[in-house]
Amino acid sequence: MEEEILKLLRELAEKLPRFPDGRIDYSNSDVAPVITIFIRYGDKILLLRRSDKVGTYKGKWNTVAGYLDEVKPIREKVLEELLEEVRIREDEVSSINFGESYEFVDQLISRTWIVYPVLVDLKERPEIKLNWEHEEYKWIDPKELKNYDTVPKLEESLKRVLNLD
Repeated sequence: MEEEILKLLRELAEKLPRFPDGRIDYSNSDVAPVITIFIRYGDKILLLRRSDKVGTYKGKWNTVAGYLDEVKPIREKVLEELLEEVRIREDEVSSINFGESYEFVDQLISRTWIVYPVLVDLKERPEIKLNWEHEEYKWIDPKELKNYDTVPKLEESLKRVLNLD
């Protein structure tokens, strides 16, 4: 999977503009690859409510997520997003597992998302410190996800990392 992702990112990096810091700029692209990272401790997963400062899906529940906007190993990007969004460090992680990727089109914003779901298990329950992207968090049973107003296809991502039908 790693090679598949890096190949896609190299192709997109050739076609799309870059931010001054070198990251790929998906602002005007109709396709964007993202990681959706479920954080699990024990039998609970961390759910985050998006702030009104984010570009899309304001107020919706989500997990740690981010654009794959640099040509770098996906594990490195996962660890970077964990630290940036909720202050979870690599030494707090016991495992990182990847679910099968998928694509879907969000007609409302005219974008095709290429989603790479990830499950991160933690050694102990961390102290969560949210950055500007989120305004609230909850630890929930994965079966409760359907009760929340989430970003599109979040349940599909969860199924893919927990191998549910």
